[in-house]
Amino acid sequence: MQYQRVCLESLGYTLPNEVVTTDVLEQQLAPVYQRLRLPAGRLELMTGIRERRFFAPGTTPGSISCQSGKRAILASNFAPNLIGGLVHGSVCRDFLEPATACSVHHSLGLRADCLLCDVSNACLGILTGIIQLANMIELGQIKAGLVVGTECGRQLVENTVERLNGDQSLTRQSIKQLVASLTIGSGSVAVLLCDESISRTRNRLTTATVLAATAHHELCRSEGLETFMHTDSEQLMQQGVAAGVATFERFLSDTNWDREQIDKTICHQVGVAHRKLLFQSLGLDPGLDFSTFETLGNTGAAALPLTLARAAEAGHIASGDRVALMGIGSGINCQMLAVEWNETQVRGGSEE
Repeated sequence: MQYQRVCLESLGYTLPNEVVTTDVLEQQLAPVYQRLRLPAGRLELMTGIRERRFFAPGTTPGSISCQSGKRAILASNFAPNLIGGLVHGSVCRDFLEPATACSVHHSLGLRADCLLCDVSNACLGILTGIIQLANMIELGQIKAGLVVGTECGRQLVENTVERLNGDQSLTRQSIKQLVASLTIGSGSVAVLLCDESISRTRNRLTTATVLAATAHHELCRSEGLETFMHTDSEQLMQQGVAAGVATFERFLSDTNWDREQIDKTICHQVGVAHRKLLFQSLGLDPGLDFSTFETLGNTGAAALPLTLARAAEAGHIASGDRVALMGIGSGINCQMLAVEWNETQVRGGSEE
């Protein structure tokens, strides 16, 4: 998919106030660590995750998405009535129905003829929403659109700790299916897209490349971030990277970029082993990348765009940079977006 008139105008994000270190998490796991004789420090060594954050118990995703959406709108200096499309793209949502986008739409005071919906696509939900709204902008159907999402991982992690300590049938082998659940953190992000005719930043979204390797759809399954997640982590990493390599070759062809022309990269935030294998397989310098998994963990669909916001805010992305956004999600789905960066408009903060 090629775009001539779509700009990534601004980003807003919201971080939880509560920080939970991996050391504290392992202390909570003392019963199973002792029973299976697992060494302390194992979880951080395997994942590279030092800490993650959680929203307060009972927090609804929509309430935090409203905060991130408001921040993205303020960063853009747009009037809310310019926004003609709204997508809520996180795994977590307030209810099965209505769409969480409804409460966000109401809270932000968006216009009545704004097309809104929830999108579910595992860790690629927000990227999928970006593609959908970019298509609408390119077709001239709307002038601006907002993609938001909030992942609340507290319940998943706490349920997993409880099961690991209480299920005496678990072995060193079977416990591996649940380890990925301990990498989950919480976070929220909003991405505002617009037509180039009203853009101030001129951050051009030029290309979207997608690939579905659905033969591997059973490698990671969950009924929701509040329930158990069963993951074959090793196979998911291997098959995910293989799908990523295939998508990246198409991405280079679609963008007419060479590897050497990519200035910065932002990937889905899984952990240190995944990142190392991915960059080795793609033939890219990991120095181009910016990561947040060390302090935020895996924040699901929010992970990649939230990391983009943090990277831009930190000055990692500069004017003139060609940025590759490389999403790999369970399913297995891959979506890679190309952005020609010009100016940063980001507003972030902690939950209110």
